[in-house]
Amino acid sequence: MKKNQTLIRRLKGFRRPKYGQKAGLAPATAEYVGDPREFKPWFDIMDYGENHFEEKFKLGLENVQEIFSDQHIRWINVTGLHNVALIDKFSEVLCLHGLVKEDIVHTNQRPKLDEYDDYLYVVVKMLSFDNKENALNSEQLSIVLKGNTIVTFIEDEGDIFDELRDRIRKGNIKLRRSGADYLLYCILDTLVDNYFVVLEKIGNKLEELEIRMLNDAVKEDLQELHKSKRDLIYLRKFIWPLREVISTLSKGDRFHLEGNTSLYLRDVYDHCIHVIDTLETFREVSSGLMDVYLSSISNRMNAVMKTLTIISTIFIPLTFLVGVYGMNFKFMPELNEKWAYPTVWILMISLASVMMIWFKRKRWL
Repeated sequence: MKKNQTLIRRLKGFRRPKYGQKAGLAPATAEYVGDPREFKPWFDIMDYGENHFEEKFKLGLENVQEIFSDQHIRWINVTGLHNVALIDKFSEVLCLHGLVKEDIVHTNQRPKLDEYDDYLYVVVKMLSFDNKENALNSEQLSIVLKGNTIVTFIEDEGDIFDELRDRIRKGNIKLRRSGADYLLYCILDTLVDNYFVVLEKIGNKLEELEIRMLNDAVKEDLQELHKSKRDLIYLRKFIWPLREVISTLSKGDRFHLEGNTSLYLRDVYDHCIHVIDTLETFREVSSGLMDVYLSSISNRMNAVMKTLTIISTIFIPLTFLVGVYGMNFKFMPELNEKWAYPTVWILMISLASVMMIWFKRKRWL
């Protein structure tokens, strides 16, 4: 029972899409399909410029008075998507299209880029690896770029952007002087770099599995291997579309990217290609480990069969001897000899020893 519960926890990142909840609903109908959450959603606001910085935490919608700023860059982070009514009200303040509102709370979206009249909408997957549960966790990250304002929507508490926030707080010159499009690049760059961290941990798992399987493969190793293969399939599902998103974003002049942000996005695209190459390599390694596991099990079975065969072979002539002298014939001359019993024992032991020596010389042992 405990093993089953552990396996369920390890598969936490692979929640099955609940597309059935939206069946029959009208287009642009916002319906949350993620995991249930109990906390109250909140807003974090970071307002910065070359000579200006202000930060506010855990605000309610009623406290978010000014959404847009003409003078500074504003980063609004929304934590919690399960309160659909709150997200709907905030989306109206942002003047988002109904389809965008629908996609924000529909947390099984494929990474994509949508362009509207005065804003961009980007959907990506934010991944993390839980070392305690040995499980891959994922959240949908929705990004809205509108003027000097960037709004990010995440499902649960905590994200991967603490270092990026620290760079802004410490007055990073490039960040402070650049526009919101550069902040979008930084968010995507952090996201892709975090994929390397996740892949590194999966790669370490595969390396440990390979060492264990080469020494002595067990059933638990096969379960771990299947888990790693599912992690890689899940990663592939979201990394390949992300490549298209970044490629389109870096090539399009229509997105009003300032300065050399397109050049930086091409660098993220290169990183994304590297992630894909690493991912495909690990997929091949995981497939090869399945062959290693089967070979290890087969070799173990062959070793057992070899041992049993050798034991059986040794006992065949011994069984023959005791079978002959186990016959109850009256006229068997050896039965009346004084040394017949120890002589048979010496013969059997000698025969078994000679066979063992011969097997060793043949390298069957």
